[in-house]
Amino acid sequence: MPGTTSVPPPVRDQDRRRPRRRRIAVTVVAVALALAAGGAAADAVGAFRASGTGTAAGGSSSQVSLATVVRQALASRTSVNATLGYAGSYTVTGKGSGTLTWLPGSGDVVREGGVLYRVDNGTPVFLLYGTFPAWRSLSAGITGEDVAQLNHDLVALGYADGADIAGLGWGYFSWETRYALERLQSRLGLAVTGALPLGQAVFLPSALRVTTVSAALGDPAAGQVLTGTSTRRVVTIALNAAQQTEVRADDKVTITLPDGQGTPGVISSVGTVATAASGGGAATIPVLVTPTGPEAMGTLDQAPVQVEITTASVSDALVVPVDALLAQASGGYAVEEVAEGGRHHLVPVSLGLFDNADELVQVTGPGLAAGQRVVVPSV
Repeated sequence: MPGTTSVPPPVRDQDRRRPRRRRIAVTVVAVALALAAGGAAADAVGAFRASGTGTAAGGSSSQVSLATVVRQALASRTSVNATLGYAGSYTVTGKGSGTLTWLPGSGDVVREGGVLYRVDNGTPVFLLYGTFPAWRSLSAGITGEDVAQLNHDLVALGYADGADIAGLGWGYFSWETRYALERLQSRLGLAVTGALPLGQAVFLPSALRVTTVSAALGDPAAGQVLTGTSTRRVVTIALNAAQQTEVRADDKVTITLPDGQGTPGVISSVGTVATAASGGGAATIPVLVTPTGPEAMGTLDQAPVQVEITTASVSDALVVPVDALLAQASGGYAVEEVAEGGRHHLVPVSLGLFDNADELVQVTGPGLAAGQRVVVPSV
């Protein structure tokens, strides 16, 4: 709260009633309604004090404090529950023959060209990057999208030259492809054939972080072997579908981790298909947030976090604490300014953005200026 100073209650004909102070919890939708209706929605949840007469509990006057009207940038923010985890969900299915003789452990990370599992006498099945699944053996003269993926992998791994591959065609299994594949097979200890039999490699979109090993040593290699995710950190929000229009891709957010540390992030996608909640709750849409500094996420998986979303902002606004607002019996709102000499008078105000996180509100009113002092209830 901008610089506050405790003062005794002003002497007047009638005491101000000091209602119980409540922490405002205005959602994005409630804020929008408050702005549209001059703050009526916020008043409905008891966010503002009422002006008028009365005495505090016990018959004595309530203590008040003074806050300074400040001019500053202000953002409308709301905090929502979310889950920290890893992006993607992948299943590795063996398509070759043999018996499983080595498997990775949960949490292991396998990258491009790395070994996913081994069969029989230790023959490796390795990972290549691509979105098109392996469905046939690849050898000289074959063309197709799966061949293009293989060529890109061989270049990325340093076994082929991109200019040479491009000159012959990315989707063509050329002599350059054969030579590069022989080099990869030699490094992995495989039979050097220059051809890629079905089941020797698995194509996935990215590096694999193993989450569950489905098979056991001694099982047939054909069938589901393990499942995993990518290594990319992501925060998932199940956002109330009514708030969909209040958030956009590329909006900046703050992620609060379980240890209380905050780290920045950016909304990467906003879902368009709502999912009905069990038990009759509000329908939700998935919103994904990419941490700006993923290293701050550590190794937490499926951990509860808080995401503070900025839905609107102004660069230059007169700002007071929300508690300084007085709901007027005739409608609208005011703040109680304390002028020089301790004189109190009400200044009608119009409401702008609410900062739900810091309990601040943008106000405008005749004669209201930065540096003036207004009354708020004491803590």
